Amino acid sequence: MSERLVPGDTAPAFTLPDADGNEVSLADHKGRKVIVYFYPAALTPGCTKQACDFTDNLSVLATAGYDVIGVSPDKPEKLAKFREKESLKVTLVGDPSKEVLEAYGAYGEKKLYGKTVTGVIRSTVIVDEDGKVERALYNVKATGHVAKIIKDLGI
Repeated sequence: MSERLVPGDTAPAFTLPDADGNEVSLADHKGRKVIVYFYPAALTPGCTKQACDFTDNLSVLATAGYDVIGVSPDKPEKLAKFREKESLKVTLVGDPSKEVLEAYGAYGEKKLYGKTVTGVIRSTVIVDEDGKVERALYNVKATGHVAKIIKDLGI
Protein backbone atom coordinates (compact mmCIF):
# COMPACT_ATOMS: atom_id res chain seq x y z
CA MET A 1 0.00 0.00 0.00
CA SER A 2 1.43 3.33 -0.99
CA GLU A 3 1.70 6.21 1.44
CA ARG A 4 -0.81 8.99 1.08
CA LEU A 5 0.52 12.50 0.64
CA VAL A 6 -0.26 15.26 3.11
CA PRO A 7 -0.11 19.05 2.77
CA GLY A 8 3.48 20.28 2.92
CA ASP A 9 4.96 17.16 1.30
CA THR A 10 7.04 17.68 -1.83
CA ALA A 11 4.96 16.44 -4.76
CA PRO A 12 6.73 13.48 -6.40
CA ALA A 13 8.32 14.51 -9.70
CA PHE A 14 7.08 12.73 -12.80
CA THR A 15 7.46 12.63 -16.55
CA LEU A 16 4.79 10.65 -18.40
CA PRO A 17 3.59 10.37 -22.01
CA ASP A 18 0.47 12.30 -22.97
CA ALA A 19 -2.20 11.26 -25.48
CA ASP A 20 0.15 12.22 -28.34
CA GLY A 21 3.16 10.42 -26.88
CA ASN A 22 4.83 13.70 -25.82
CA GLU A 23 6.44 13.79 -22.41
CA VAL A 24 4.73 15.88 -19.74
CA SER A 25 6.58 16.66 -16.51
CA LEU A 26 5.35 18.18 -13.30
CA ALA A 27 8.49 20.37 -13.51
CA ASP A 28 7.11 21.92 -16.75
CA HIS A 29 4.49 23.61 -14.56
CA LYS A 30 6.85 25.18 -11.99
CA GLY A 31 5.52 28.58 -10.96
CA ARG A 32 1.87 27.53 -11.55
CA LYS A 33 -0.48 25.61 -9.36
CA VAL A 34 -1.34 22.16 -10.69
CA ILE A 35 -4.35 19.96 -10.05
CA VAL A 36 -3.16 16.39 -10.61
CA TYR A 37 -6.07 14.00 -10.63
CA PHE A 38 -5.88 10.22 -10.75
CA TYR A 39 -8.62 8.12 -12.33
CA PRO A 40 -8.98 4.36 -12.98
CA ALA A 41 -9.59 4.13 -16.75
CA ALA A 42 -10.31 6.20 -19.84
CA LEU A 43 -13.62 5.66 -21.64
CA THR A 44 -15.52 4.53 -18.52
CA PRO A 45 -18.64 6.39 -17.32
CA GLY A 46 -17.33 7.89 -14.06
CA CYS A 47 -13.96 8.82 -15.49
CA THR A 48 -15.64 10.38 -18.53
CA LYS A 49 -17.90 12.49 -16.29
CA GLN A 50 -14.90 13.66 -14.25
CA ALA A 51 -12.75 14.48 -17.31
CA CYS A 52 -15.65 16.37 -18.92
CA ASP A 53 -16.19 18.35 -15.69
CA PHE A 54 -12.51 19.36 -15.65
CA THR A 55 -12.70 20.29 -19.36
CA ASP A 56 -15.87 22.35 -18.79
CA ASN A 57 -14.18 24.26 -15.95
CA LEU A 58 -10.69 24.51 -17.46
CA SER A 59 -10.88 28.22 -18.30
CA VAL A 60 -12.13 29.05 -14.78
CA LEU A 61 -9.26 27.03 -13.26
CA ALA A 62 -6.65 28.43 -15.68
CA THR A 63 -7.76 32.02 -14.97
CA ALA A 64 -7.25 31.27 -11.26
CA GLY A 65 -3.71 30.03 -12.04
CA TYR A 66 -4.27 26.26 -12.10
CA ASP A 67 -3.17 23.74 -14.70
CA VAL A 68 -4.89 20.33 -14.77
CA ILE A 69 -3.26 16.95 -15.46
CA GLY A 70 -5.22 13.69 -15.45
CA VAL A 71 -3.27 10.49 -14.75
CA SER A 72 -4.44 6.94 -15.41
CA PRO A 73 -2.73 3.62 -16.10
CA ASP A 74 -3.83 3.85 -19.76
CA LYS A 75 -1.49 3.88 -22.74
CA PRO A 76 -1.28 7.05 -24.92
CA GLU A 77 -3.33 5.46 -27.74
CA LYS A 78 -6.31 4.93 -25.42
CA LEU A 79 -5.92 8.43 -24.00
CA ALA A 80 -6.00 9.87 -27.53
CA LYS A 81 -9.20 7.95 -28.28
CA PHE A 82 -10.71 9.20 -24.99
CA ARG A 83 -9.72 12.81 -25.74
CA GLU A 84 -11.16 12.71 -29.25
CA LYS A 85 -14.39 10.87 -28.35
CA GLU A 86 -15.21 13.28 -25.50
CA SER A 87 -13.57 16.49 -26.90
CA LEU A 88 -11.41 16.76 -23.77
CA LYS A 89 -9.13 19.74 -23.28
CA VAL A 90 -7.35 18.60 -20.10
CA THR A 91 -3.87 17.14 -20.37
CA LEU A 92 -4.11 13.36 -19.99
CA VAL A 93 -1.01 11.29 -19.25
CA GLY A 94 -0.55 7.53 -18.98
CA ASP A 95 1.21 5.64 -16.21
CA PRO A 96 1.06 1.96 -17.29
CA SER A 97 3.82 1.05 -14.78
CA LYS A 98 1.72 2.65 -12.00
CA GLU A 99 4.89 4.12 -10.43
CA VAL A 100 3.50 7.66 -10.31
CA LEU A 101 0.11 6.44 -9.10
CA GLU A 102 1.86 4.64 -6.26
CA ALA A 103 4.14 7.62 -5.47
CA TYR A 104 1.04 9.77 -5.01
CA GLY A 105 -0.78 7.19 -2.88
CA ALA A 106 -3.39 6.77 -5.62
CA TYR A 107 -2.93 3.04 -6.14
CA GLY A 108 -3.66 0.31 -3.65
CA GLU A 109 -6.46 -1.49 -1.86
CA LYS A 110 -9.94 -0.06 -2.18
CA LYS A 111 -13.51 -1.21 -1.80
CA LEU A 112 -15.43 -1.87 -4.99
CA TYR A 113 -19.01 -3.11 -4.72
CA GLY A 114 -18.29 -4.43 -1.24
CA LYS A 115 -15.14 -6.32 -2.26
CA THR A 116 -11.56 -5.34 -1.48
CA VAL A 117 -9.59 -4.97 -4.70
CA THR A 118 -6.26 -3.45 -5.70
CA GLY A 119 -6.47 -0.64 -8.19
CA VAL A 120 -6.48 3.08 -8.83
CA ILE A 121 -7.92 5.12 -5.97
CA ARG A 122 -9.71 8.12 -7.47
CA SER A 123 -7.67 10.98 -6.00
CA THR A 124 -6.80 14.63 -6.52
CA VAL A 125 -3.59 16.32 -5.40
CA ILE A 126 -3.25 20.08 -5.63
CA VAL A 127 0.37 21.16 -5.99
CA ASP A 128 1.44 24.75 -5.30
CA GLU A 129 3.81 26.91 -7.37
CA ASP A 130 6.82 25.56 -5.47
CA GLY A 131 6.00 21.89 -6.01
CA LYS A 132 4.57 21.29 -2.53
CA VAL A 133 1.30 19.48 -1.83
CA GLU A 134 -1.36 22.03 -0.94
CA ARG A 135 -4.21 19.50 -0.67
CA ALA A 136 -4.46 15.73 -1.10
CA LEU A 137 -7.94 14.26 -1.54
CA TYR A 138 -8.48 10.50 -1.70
CA ASN A 139 -11.49 8.32 -2.56
CA VAL A 140 -13.20 11.27 -4.24
CA LYS A 141 -16.44 10.92 -6.18
CA ALA A 142 -16.35 11.34 -9.95
CA THR A 143 -19.52 13.43 -9.99
CA GLY A 144 -19.50 16.87 -8.38
CA HIS A 145 -15.81 16.69 -7.48
CA VAL A 146 -14.67 19.54 -9.74
CA ALA A 147 -17.39 21.86 -8.41
CA LYS A 148 -16.29 21.00 -4.86
CA ILE A 149 -12.62 21.78 -5.69
CA ILE A 150 -13.60 25.14 -7.19
CA LYS A 151 -15.69 25.96 -4.11
CA ASP A 152 -12.99 24.77 -1.65
CA LEU A 153 -10.31 26.81 -3.43
CA GLY A 154 -12.52 29.89 -3.38
CA ILE A 155 -12.49 30.29 -7.17
